[in-house]
Amino acid sequence: MQKTIAREITFKGIGLHSGVETVLTLKPAEVDSGINFTRSDIAKSLPIKALYSNVVDTRNCTCLGDKAGNIVSTIEHLMAALSIMEIDNVLVEVSSPEMPIMDGSAAMFLQKLQEVGVVEQSAPRKYLKVLKRVEFRDDKGNSISLEPSDKFAIHFTIDFPSPIVGHQEFSAPINKEIFAHEIAPCRTFCEKSQIDYLRSIGLIKGGSLDNAVVLDGDKILNEGGFKVANECVNHKVLDAIGDMYTSGFPILGKLTADKTGHYHNNQLLKVLFADNTQYEII
Repeated sequence: MQKTIAREITFKGIGLHSGVETVLTLKPAEVDSGINFTRSDIAKSLPIKALYSNVVDTRNCTCLGDKAGNIVSTIEHLMAALSIMEIDNVLVEVSSPEMPIMDGSAAMFLQKLQEVGVVEQSAPRKYLKVLKRVEFRDDKGNSISLEPSDKFAIHFTIDFPSPIVGHQEFSAPINKEIFAHEIAPCRTFCEKSQIDYLRSIGLIKGGSLDNAVVLDGDKILNEGGFKVANECVNHKVLDAIGDMYTSGFPILGKLTADKTGHYHNNQLLKVLFADNTQYEII
C-alpha cells in the first residue's frame, strides 16, 4: 500500500551553496498526491512535484523549479531517504531556495523518518518496471543505463585523480539495510582546490568540514577521515537513488553508471519516458 509519514517533521540547517539558514518541514499528504515541494517563504507558492520533468538545474545538485521561477535545490538526499522508507506521499515545505545540507549525507533525514514512522494508506503502491535497456551517454563517454530487473540495484563506478579516491565501485541491490549502513552516512565530497573556484562563482557559501568531505592530495581534512569504506562512490549512489525517485515511482530495474552525476540521472529518465514501450507502471 502507499505510505505517508505518521506526523509532521521539522529540520533546521544551512544551504550548502547559499549559506542561508533554512527551515524544512515535512507533512503527511493524501493518497496519490506524490512528493511535492513548496516554498514557505513565498506567499501563495504552489507545490512543485518532485518529478524529473520539473528539474531545472543539475549543476552541483538537483534543483526543482516552476513556471514562475521559484526553485528548491539540493533535493536529492531527502529524496533518497523518502525512497528507501517507501514514502509515496508527502508535502515538503522549505523556507528558502535551498534545502538544508545537514551533515552532507542522508543520515539525519533517515533517522528522523525512522523515528516518526510511516502509515499505510488506502491505495496500492505503484512501481515503474523497466522493460528494455535504455542508456544516456555524454560527449565524454560517461554513460548511465537502466535495464530490466525484478528489484532495484545499482552498479556505480567512479575514477578520480585524487590518490585517496582513485577508482571505486559499488554494486548491490538497494535495500533498507544496505542503505542505512553503507549509503545514508556518505557525505558530499570535493577537492580542496575546487573550493576557491566554487566560492568565486557564488557557491558553497555554507560549506564546511561539518557538511562535506574535503580531500587534499593524499589526505582527508576531516577529523576521523571517511565514515564508510568507498564513501565517495557510495555518495554518488546516494545521489542516484534520490534522483531516480523523481521518476515518480519506485523502480524495478538495474542502474549502471560510469563517472556520471545529476545531469546524467535526469537525462536518463527523459530517455526512459520518451518511449512508453520501454517501461510499464504496475
